[in-house]
Amino acid sequence: MDGGAGFPGTPVPRSPEDVFRDYRARQAGLIRALTTDVEKFYVMCDPEKDNLCLYGLPNETWEVNLPAEEVPPELPEPALGINFARDGMNEKDWLSLVAVHSDSWLMSVAFYFGARFGFDKESRKRLFTMINNLPSIYEVVTGTAKKESKEKTPKSSNKTNKSGSKPSRQVEPNSRVPKMPPPKDEESEGEEGEPQEDHESALCGACGLGYDDFWICCDLCETWFHGKCVKITPNKAEHIKQYKCPSCTGSKRAKA
Repeated sequence: MDGGAGFPGTPVPRSPEDVFRDYRARQAGLIRALTTDVEKFYVMCDPEKDNLCLYGLPNETWEVNLPAEEVPPELPEPALGINFARDGMNEKDWLSLVAVHSDSWLMSVAFYFGARFGFDKESRKRLFTMINNLPSIYEVVTGTAKKESKEKTPKSSNKTNKSGSKPSRQVEPNSRVPKMPPPKDEESEGEEGEPQEDHESALCGACGLGYDDFWICCDLCETWFHGKCVKITPNKAEHIKQYKCPSCTGSKRAKA
């Protein structure tokens, strides 16, 4: 077990941007474990088993496994024994605790890479700024990121409408797809006076991340989601009269 550092086909991060992409992919996997895959994650964290760790992998997946046997390990290790506290705590509190430890682990992995590849002060600052612009796993799991997204999105939409600019990427015509600003790497061709934070204001209600090619909005809570996070494709969305997100479908876990 190496936490996914040597995952087949995954290049080892070397620049601040490479490390950030690795961080964001691992974070997406961890968020998925604690939100959309939470029932599977809950079952895998059996208190009767040995010390278990939650790993986020660089291909945006996750796994629960035993810690690395080698000392020192190839990468910093996540918190040990997350399964032991499962039945002794309220489920939401336990998930929040795992989220906090996962945030700490991601930061340690990112700055381990920074130290390993000799990042200077400016590179470390750039890496931290990119990471800090993302919501933390704790914020996503506890719903803080979703509230901030609802507050910021209307303001961003007004500015987009005033400018009259068109999105740089357009998917199939669909009333559920918002007119999102272009991602950061295409920002230089837009208006010079537009604040950079407008491009990051809309966040997915499931994974807490920003720009993606296809979005869908819940008709009940009016929260936006990446199509891939809720398993909805553009073609499938065309035939949905009223979309209800996982939180609004009345599942037992959502009610709890």
